[in-house]
Amino acid sequence: MLATIIRRLLQTLVVLLVMSALVFVGIYLVGDPVSMMASPEATDAQREEIRASLGLDRPLLMQYLTFLGQAVQGDFGNSFLTGEPAMRLILERMPATVELATVAMLMSVLIGVPLGIIAGLRPKAVGSRAIMTGSVLGFSLPNFWVGLMLIMLFAVTLGWLPASGRGATVTVLGVPLSVLTLSGWASLILPASTIALAKCAMIVRVTRAATRESLPMDYIKFARAKGLSEKRVLGVHLLKNILIPIVTVAGLEFGQVMAFAVVTETVFSWPGMGKLLIDSIINLDRPVVVAYLMLIVFFLVMLNLIVDIVYTVLDPRVRLERRA
Repeated sequence: MLATIIRRLLQTLVVLLVMSALVFVGIYLVGDPVSMMASPEATDAQREEIRASLGLDRPLLMQYLTFLGQAVQGDFGNSFLTGEPAMRLILERMPATVELATVAMLMSVLIGVPLGIIAGLRPKAVGSRAIMTGSVLGFSLPNFWVGLMLIMLFAVTLGWLPASGRGATVTVLGVPLSVLTLSGWASLILPASTIALAKCAMIVRVTRAATRESLPMDYIKFARAKGLSEKRVLGVHLLKNILIPIVTVAGLEFGQVMAFAVVTETVFSWPGMGKLLIDSIINLDRPVVVAYLMLIVFFLVMLNLIVDIVYTVLDPRVRLERRA
């Protein structure tokens, strides 16, 4: 296990290095940040002064090497627009994104697992067919359209929930949380539901497939032969074994939500990292974009490692195979 962790950490360093180079060169080719920062009336001399103050007058290789040297020390540079440290701007927005992703995935698992088990137990029943049809719709509908429809229905037509913002927050250990206030929950329900719709569809399909695969197994037949109640058979013997693919998929999907909640955060003006990324890309704020992607890549690699460890804990066969 220790060797696996060390190997993954080394792979993470290589991935971060390659990603940083690709992003740095890509953003360099997109456009000139000075044109976004300087006023239309600025002279060429003033533009060159801004470019020199940002270090953009040096060759691209020198800029990249300077960035790497600072990044090793935890300094990803300052935002071109605000002058604040890029990583600090991202970390300030990170709790909102983590909160949104966590609530969305919890909704997906709590709804998707029971529905998937029901669909797996009676695949030909009308209710099971309706569940699978709903999962297909969940996959097919784009997030931005779902978000807009939810806003039109619950915010504009019914006026039950706010259409944007995060609501009131409570600071716990320096982290602002909106799940501890009623207005925070009111603002969280719509964006979390938008994300949860697609993720719930994924969980339903994975759970149904795992249930159909586990039902003919000997341990299920033996548990029923012992006279155990159906509730215990499903809640203990079946659920314990189908948790392995569910945990794997849910963990990976959580990383996807963290990295790609950009559209949902933009639709609902949710003050998370995704909205900050969009604003930074529009304004060619290179340090913020690069710092964001470095953080996301590191997070995804670490999340994959955690999923692998949990998978090993849940499935003893993995440990036995590795020892063999």
